[in-house]
Amino acid sequence: MSQGATPAFGVVPDETRRELPGLAFLEGIIDRRFPHPPMCAVLGFALLEARSGFAAFQGTPTPALFNPFGTVHGGYAATLLDSCMTCAILSTLERGQGLTTVEAKVNFIRPLTEETGAVRAEGRVLYSGRRLATADGRLVDADGNLLAHATTTCLVLAL
Repeated sequence: MSQGATPAFGVVPDETRRELPGLAFLEGIIDRRFPHPPMCAVLGFALLEARSGFAAFQGTPTPALFNPFGTVHGGYAATLLDSCMTCAILSTLERGQGLTTVEAKVNFIRPLTEETGAVRAEGRVLYSGRRLATADGRLVDADGNLLAHATTTCLVLAL
């Protein structure tokens, strides 16, 4: 990596995040002006799209994510869904605002296996208020088959 290049994974300083509206921050990750969060490296997924009220991630589950039954642990799907739903809400926030998940509900429809291939998680805002926001998310395979779906409630915070 050349000097001054943005690392692929890392944490953006608080002062930088405070200065940007949520959508601009997400666009900076997509454009590689900012790094993806380190957990994206660990779990092998990335933010692909963001627009107001919408965010999409893609990942490919591997055997490293297997539970004792030989399928991908449900935490992988839950993390992808939490990420897409939270980022969908973040995309609607103004400069100086942040958020945290206070509740998430996930429904697992089909197991993820090594054969599943790439999966896509899409989140959409349902409601965005001054203090609370809600979103839903869908996790699908390359053929559009529903693997899991979820809803979330997030608390909107001043940074």
